[in-house]
Amino acid sequence: MARSKRPASRHAAHALKGAGAGASLSAYQGASFTDLALSGWTPPAASADADLLPDLDALTARSRDLSRNNGVMGGAMQTLRDNIVGPVLRLSAMPDYRLLGWTREQAHAWGNDVEAKFRSWAETTECDAARSLNLLGMTVQALGGAMLNGDAFALPLWLPRPGSRWSTRLMVMEADRLCTPDGLQFRDDIRAGIELDTYGAPTAYHLLRRHPGDAYGVYGATVSQLKQWDRIPAFTDWGRPRVIHLHDKERTGQSRGRPIVSAVMREFHMTGKYASNELQASLANSLVAAFLESDLDQESAAALFGDDPRTAWNKSVGQAQSIGKLQGAAVIPLPAGARMSSFTPGRPNAAFSAFMDVLHRQIGVGVNLPYELLMKDFSKTSWSSARATLLEAWRYFHGRRRWLMDYWLQPIYALWFEEAVNAGEIEAPGFYANKYAYTRAKFIFGGRGWVDPVKEAQAAVMRMEAGLSTLEKECAEQGDDYEEVMDQLAVERAMKLARGLPLDTAAPVQTSAQPVEQPEEQLDDAVPGTAQPQGNE
Repeated sequence: MARSKRPASRHAAHALKGAGAGASLSAYQGASFTDLALSGWTPPAASADADLLPDLDALTARSRDLSRNNGVMGGAMQTLRDNIVGPVLRLSAMPDYRLLGWTREQAHAWGNDVEAKFRSWAETTECDAARSLNLLGMTVQALGGAMLNGDAFALPLWLPRPGSRWSTRLMVMEADRLCTPDGLQFRDDIRAGIELDTYGAPTAYHLLRRHPGDAYGVYGATVSQLKQWDRIPAFTDWGRPRVIHLHDKERTGQSRGRPIVSAVMREFHMTGKYASNELQASLANSLVAAFLESDLDQESAAALFGDDPRTAWNKSVGQAQSIGKLQGAAVIPLPAGARMSSFTPGRPNAAFSAFMDVLHRQIGVGVNLPYELLMKDFSKTSWSSARATLLEAWRYFHGRRRWLMDYWLQPIYALWFEEAVNAGEIEAPGFYANKYAYTRAKFIFGGRGWVDPVKEAQAAVMRMEAGLSTLEKECAEQGDDYEEVMDQLAVERAMKLARGLPLDTAAPVQTSAQPVEQPEEQLDDAVPGTAQPQGNE
């Protein structure tokens, strides 16, 4: 029995479905190949790496060029860095005391000790192999690299140094140095420099010893030096990570990340060129006030100015001294046979602002920033609109913060913690069997600030009084450690008492949740749920 042949491709199948009828028989209109609007739209259904890796170098180079030369792009990257990380990076050690069999009080005291020791490493440049940045600076740099290049990398190194308490250090590298060595491109288990096992897990990273971009500068690098790779295993024999790879994995099987502006790169580039051209046109138009025009033909000019009409015309123009500077009530002598025509410039374009606003809103959606934050323009926004805008933005920022904690800060903390345990700085019995319980932690980033300080402070008080929030959470939202806040309040209270100053110098905050003061006998009826027991109850 002969088998029926399948169409050679999905396109051929769709062509067969629509044959003879003249109309698409696709169940989804978006899959039609007979619709004129869609007939030329035939993107390949490739894998994540097949879609991304051939274009990654071009996307990365263009993304960095936009960041250098496009003011809106540069501002957008700074806004993302300021809001996702900000000026604060604090460890909040939260060991899983239930798994460890501790009490809450034990975990709290232990966590405070760990945080203090971690600060001695993270808040100094000793955590950086290059001795130039602290952990906050490296985190901001890694976030910027992941947004611009698609990836950020760090090599955890063991570098003992005289006078240093710790030996774990990080070497942050640009993603360009991760690439497949020459002669190994045929291997299917190496994708853009990452060696994978059969399950897709990284087993090794192939890193250039020098940045390939050094070829464009005068750094004494020869071609042979720029083509030297090191194969770095993903883990040591005992499981310690040797590479930290920060990237956004949008699809399964995706080995590398992509720049954040990939989807709107064309719009970003063309918008910048359009704005520059409008500026140049407006500048050129501003230099012209009027035109001198002559209606004389060649014979008339010869009759009027003699044998050398060009020289005579130039002399006549030179005699019109007022023509170079138009002033009010000026009488301008014109050359013979000439008239003055006013100049009506077409710039600035009246529709320029509205058109640019539409494009910037589209770009803002592409980089996950509301228009108001992208352009730093709240002039047309009400308080309620600003709140809604910032709430939507903060959903994205909180997601990125969690991403940074899980894939960047948590691995770094675990690396330092392992050294601290082995050095006897931290007591952690059975560490390797309970690594998760010991290294469980959160990180506090920069505060989000206030839109309306009075209303938001009142809302914070109401949430805490209603049991919907805690002082720890409210302080963390503003980039503060609640214990440090309480300790400082206690210090200030003691200082006031020592100086004989009143403790409460301000009136209490009045919130909508506070009832109006009423006589005691009326409270039972006024506030539901506060009735006093009567009789035998």
